[in-house]
Amino acid sequence: MTYAAITGWGACLPPSVLSNDDLSTFLDTTDEWITTRTGMKERRISHVSATEMATVAARRALACAGLDPSEVELIVYGSCSNDEQVPNSASGVQAALGATRAAAMDLNTACTSFLYGLSAATGMVRSGAVKSAVIIGVELISPYMDWDNRNVSVLFGDGCAAVVIQATDQPEGVLGEQLGCIAGARHTLRVRGIGGAYANHGVLFGDTQWDFDGQEIFKRAVHAMIQASASVLAKCGVRPEEVDLVVPHQANLRIIEAVVTRTGIPMEKVMLTVQRYGNMSAATVPVALTEAVAEGRVRPGSLILMPAFGAGLTYCAHLVRWGARVTPLSVSEATLPPSPTTALERVMAIRAGKVGAMARSGAGLQPARLFSAQEGIVGR
Repeated sequence: MTYAAITGWGACLPPSVLSNDDLSTFLDTTDEWITTRTGMKERRISHVSATEMATVAARRALACAGLDPSEVELIVYGSCSNDEQVPNSASGVQAALGATRAAAMDLNTACTSFLYGLSAATGMVRSGAVKSAVIIGVELISPYMDWDNRNVSVLFGDGCAAVVIQATDQPEGVLGEQLGCIAGARHTLRVRGIGGAYANHGVLFGDTQWDFDGQEIFKRAVHAMIQASASVLAKCGVRPEEVDLVVPHQANLRIIEAVVTRTGIPMEKVMLTVQRYGNMSAATVPVALTEAVAEGRVRPGSLILMPAFGAGLTYCAHLVRWGARVTPLSVSEATLPPSPTTALERVMAIRAGKVGAMARSGAGLQPARLFSAQEGIVGR
């Protein structure tokens, strides 16, 4: 039987940090208010495009795996905040990497996009369609954020991470997964203005309005992630106490605590990054996974449970068997260019830009781009 082992991993976090105290300079909030309700202390704000972050993360993951971009056969770009709708963002990463043999596809299931992408790529490896793939989880949420809406603006941040999977006859990689969607509750988490039916129908493109029913999302997310986790463990014949590490979607500390406690796994086995990065949507699980490896929390042969949920309301849980290697074969020099502004300065510019866009909307003008393309990524 063919499996799809994770052989490379790499993250790319923007350098600019937006703290809770920064948010309190323009929102009616405090560090204590945010921390006690979410577990979040800070988040990152990107000065470059999502595709640029994705390219750096992919280069780092490929170096870690010892795989040349020319050997990659598939790129899956998991995100709900693509730089462009057409063409797809995965093709931009393919071009930047020089991965000329790779098929390239985008996948949007909101916060579960990376894990759904991992399932899709794993299935293609198992079927023999491809032998290697790069799966990316990336979000550039800051330009689309309604920064004056305290219910959502304190929660989200920008970031990216990627993994490489390769065909193997060893029982590694995804051993099982449970995917699902509570479509009847899709209205509880909705962003109007990013595109599609809402743009130009009462909502200016880029000037978003967020529908966010926090209590309903909390309830459904906890129930779905518990159910999915129990299901995948049962499928794989694994008891909760046999799980070595839980790497959950980092939406809210309270949600994480409720899920793992009711699943029967102690919090000591949970990898937390929510305090440092907030909710990076599709990027939270892969970023947490790469940091867990770097911190020595992933050991050869570790059993890793990865539950998540997102808008839609999509949900999932994956059980992964780690391979023998926990150190990179090589290290990429790829990095982002320095940020010319602080995170707070960038957020204030976004807020000002949206006000200006609204003023110009009567003349049919589109909002100015909130980031400019860089000359290129530093390093290879």
